[in-house]
Amino acid sequence: MLQWRQRQPRPCSARIHPLNVQDSQLKHLVEKRAFWQRIDEQWSYFKWNWSPSGKSPRSFPCVVYRRRIAKPRKGPIQLDLFEPIDRSFEYKVVMTNKSLSPAALLRYHNGRGSQEATFAEAKSQLGLGYLPSRREVGNQVYMLCNLIAHALGRELQMRATPVRSKNTATRACLWTLERIGTLRNRLIKRAARLIHPQGKFVLSFASCPEAESELRRFIQAASRAA
Repeated sequence: MLQWRQRQPRPCSARIHPLNVQDSQLKHLVEKRAFWQRIDEQWSYFKWNWSPSGKSPRSFPCVVYRRRIAKPRKGPIQLDLFEPIDRSFEYKVVMTNKSLSPAALLRYHNGRGSQEATFAEAKSQLGLGYLPSRREVGNQVYMLCNLIAHALGRELQMRATPVRSKNTATRACLWTLERIGTLRNRLIKRAARLIHPQGKFVLSFASCPEAESELRRFIQAASRAA
């Protein structure tokens, strides 16, 4: 007899930009809202429960954020000492089931930029945005090779770098990791000369104590993992 167990949903958050949401109720709330809870000089918020439709029995907790920004002035520049600066607001909505304060939720959600940096690194440093073949299998193999290279580079740095003892509000990475392109330029793409002393080929590099120390640290970390 099979027994099915329903898994508990994990805390998560999702971002909705009001300009992309075709919800007249949300737009009306944002436009007519007069009282906003203040977080700091830039950010303020109010809480709102969203339901997919008027007949839906469920509602989802959301936090509507507003940030005060400087509005660029159009037209000719006035050569005055005190030029007036117009202020405007930009908005975003975060739907979440986390039990965090609105300020902590905002910091946590803003930490998602580290994931975008990982994707950008894979595309710019490892060529993940390039399709070398017209066949699906060839592109899949190429993508897997790039992902394995990226994972190996991160794993080697994680084993050679001490972990941070305390997490941050934005949930930043627990290790100080460098880009693959930075490591490539500092450790691999170096000027060298192939010499042949006593009948053995040797690749000779110029003396660089910093690069040698870092390379030894990575070799030791890889040997401990093996």
